[in-house]
Amino acid sequence: MTSNRYTTSLLHKLEFIYGKNKAKTLLQDIDRLVDSYADANRKSNNRWVSEQDVMLITYGDSIQSSGESPLQTLRKFVQRYCDGLFSAVHILPFYPYTSDDGFSVTDYREVNPKLGDWTDIADLAAHVDLMFDGVINHISQHSHWFQQYLAGNPEYADYFVEADPAEDYSQVTRPRALPLLTKFDTALGEKHIWTTFSDDQIDLNYASERVLLEILDILLMYVVRGARYLRLDAIGFMWKKLGTTCMHLDETHAIVQVIREVLENFAPGTIIITETNVPHKDNIKYFGNGSNEAHMVYQFPLPPLTLHTLHTGNSDKLMEWLQSLEPTTDSTAFFNFLASHDGVGVRPVEGILSKQEVNAMVDKVHEHGGFVSYKDNGDGTRSPYELNINYLEALSHPDDSIEMKVKRFRAASAILLSVMGMPAIYIHSLLGSRNDTEGVKKTGRYRSINREQLRYEQVESELQQEGSLRNEVYSSIAQLIKLRIGEPCFHPNAAQRVVVCDNRLFTIIRTSAEGGQVLALVNVADESVSVPCSQLQTGWKEGEAAVDLVGGETFKWSDSLQLCVQPYQVMWIKQLKGGDDT
Repeated sequence: MTSNRYTTSLLHKLEFIYGKNKAKTLLQDIDRLVDSYADANRKSNNRWVSEQDVMLITYGDSIQSSGESPLQTLRKFVQRYCDGLFSAVHILPFYPYTSDDGFSVTDYREVNPKLGDWTDIADLAAHVDLMFDGVINHISQHSHWFQQYLAGNPEYADYFVEADPAEDYSQVTRPRALPLLTKFDTALGEKHIWTTFSDDQIDLNYASERVLLEILDILLMYVVRGARYLRLDAIGFMWKKLGTTCMHLDETHAIVQVIREVLENFAPGTIIITETNVPHKDNIKYFGNGSNEAHMVYQFPLPPLTLHTLHTGNSDKLMEWLQSLEPTTDSTAFFNFLASHDGVGVRPVEGILSKQEVNAMVDKVHEHGGFVSYKDNGDGTRSPYELNINYLEALSHPDDSIEMKVKRFRAASAILLSVMGMPAIYIHSLLGSRNDTEGVKKTGRYRSINREQLRYEQVESELQQEGSLRNEVYSSIAQLIKLRIGEPCFHPNAAQRVVVCDNRLFTIIRTSAEGGQVLALVNVADESVSVPCSQLQTGWKEGEAAVDLVGGETFKWSDSLQLCVQPYQVMWIKQLKGGDDT
């Protein structure tokens, strides 16, 4: 007998994925699995996110110091430089691994001893909410699971996807220009195994209910270990069916829904974020019906569109895309970012930017010292897949002054912090890091350009050096975050309205649940723009008080008033009603 903790729809989902004969038994197994964690302590946090939630993205060893584990150094950095700014930290995969900077995991249940241990994770979780990575599409070929498969252990016989190389795989979506199948010698003979991302990243076989149970066990353990957020990495690839793209299949969505219901019953308040670097229409399908799948989806079009906007000094494409976004439900939100451990994906702007516009970004990236990764289109051609460059450098010409670099980067960061959704900032963006070309030479991988490992003492010295690039970037972003987290109009679900006036301006109005309004205005061009308030469509009354939260200037609103916005200036203009103060 199973408990009544689950809806009947969970059984129906399991029946859809595995058939009626297996579904009832699997549901009982899931029930027993959850019961096995009944006595485990877990952090209780059942609130939804708010304007006060901003996430820091970092590797466990992005900052290092002698005499302590990298995770201890990270905690020291978070307490000293992130307190009052970031409510959460995404620690990129901190498990033992063999390749891809952590995304080829050998043991999901352990902390990489080079980073620290579970005590270090617990210490961090005591100070901030944490996001763990569920790298659950694939596992390292050196993992115990795959080694047991190679040895012929029947317990692992169906953990991986065997394939016939003679079949037609031309429709399968290929994220990298690498072979889809890899040949392995096993105790049972030669086998060709599905390896979507590399020959060291062996796809898991979710057609096996045993694999689903293993993954549910791991995700439950992550919650017990301190995860408030769970990032499901590369989730769109998880179900294989020849004759299809093997992307975003119905079974994949059903599995995410199963994960959501199990976790929601075990630890209400756990937030599932799906990572699918694909066109927007496919990405938002992971919201499901708005209450049964992912709580958040990565907003992948935002990084390339913001980059395009500041490269061209023209906001048209960004504003058109923002106008097309439908509001999320009260319990879902976009997860916004500009930079991450990966590069800037360009697939998400298919149908938004033309090939010529994408190629113009490619040219800029090369001009600014970056690289470009390509994907195999399946017909012998390749197209840009990812721009590999530090985001600050992507925005800045190598000859720009520190002042110009900071202004342009601040403008981009203000766009990130203004739009609806929860923002996340990569540690190298917070710290004003540059292209790590030596890292690329060392590893031979383009993505290393934005994965530099820093010395804590050097970072601290530069942060305290007034006028240094790190000091200026950190200070400018910190100021914007502090303003944002005190303003309900920037709640992730607060209404958003695009204002079309001058294409050198990014202009939106955010409205809080209580009716307050903030006009977010960013000059994306390198020239001053004068705009009459009458074109800003606020509906605010003549003579009504307003304040620029960023600049601190208070003034009387008037349709006849001209706002002069300097190059890359950021203004968050708040409507003041009934004695509001700032």
